[in-house]
Amino acid sequence: MQRKTSQRDAIRRAIEEAGRPLTPQEILEAAREHVPGTGIATVYRAVKDLLDERWLQPVDLPGEPSRYEVANLPHHHHFHCRQCGRVFDIHHCIGDFKKMTPKGFVLESHELTLRGLCQACSSSAAAQAKPAKDHDGPGHACP
Repeated sequence: MQRKTSQRDAIRRAIEEAGRPLTPQEILEAAREHVPGTGIATVYRAVKDLLDERWLQPVDLPGEPSRYEVANLPHHHHFHCRQCGRVFDIHHCIGDFKKMTPKGFVLESHELTLRGLCQACSSSAAAQAKPAKDHDGPGHACP
């Protein structure tokens, strides 16, 4: 068992408060809000220990660095924002995948990751796509 430190407590708190899977860098940034002196090596050690304790579980997406979330959460899936790279929990499941499983196969689990733009990135993209109002009135395009 690891000794309890303010940095380790800050790391646990950061993961719990995030409510979504975090990269080690995101864990570090959030933990530093509670304990400014927290370092990345401390985060990696804590992640390893929390994985060993089964308090934490990895969220692995192909071609992406591992992210981590609290273990033993109810069944859920993930949304990966292609712009900011953050991963969010989706607390819905589309249903019975056993119907899709080939005859004679035994389905044990499934993972589903949706990809696109998160709310913040889609709002930012929409704002950037709006034409700016020019000073010469409607319908006039500035050169």
